[in-house]
Amino acid sequence: MACKKLIEYLDDHNVKYITITHSQAFTAQQVAASAHIKGREMAKTVIIKINGKMAMAVLPANYHVDFHLLKEITGNEDVVLAHESEFKELFDDCETGAMPPFGNLYGLDVFVAQTLMENDEIAFNAGNHSELIRMHYRDFENLVKPKVLKFSAH
Repeated sequence: MACKKLIEYLDDHNVKYITITHSQAFTAQQVAASAHIKGREMAKTVIIKINGKMAMAVLPANYHVDFHLLKEITGNEDVVLAHESEFKELFDDCETGAMPPFGNLYGLDVFVAQTLMENDEIAFNAGNHSELIRMHYRDFENLVKPKVLKFSAH
């Protein structure tokens, strides 16, 4: 079942979305393929640490985080990938690795790759490894208010 906190948040804000059920998959590229969604429209959530503080980096499934660019843009040398054991407890309502890109629901800053905003719609994990949410990118941006940066590489 999709993350209750997320569904309630979307419904409370009258956002139009659809839930897509797919066969169980664990990587963003596998999820996109399983749900027949283009990799550039599938938003993956990567948990990072900036100066020891957890944050979300959200980018298309067919891209990866360029940590050198992220360090440069944020002006911080201490930008690293967080280990699952460090953030697992933050997302107690989600399966590990299936967190939706709504850091605002978890007290995290959200950085979105500029390439993701080129899509009219995005899809992302709904808190588990067998469901997605698909919605308009603009609605996502209005709700999350992420910092849009150029930090991803193909």
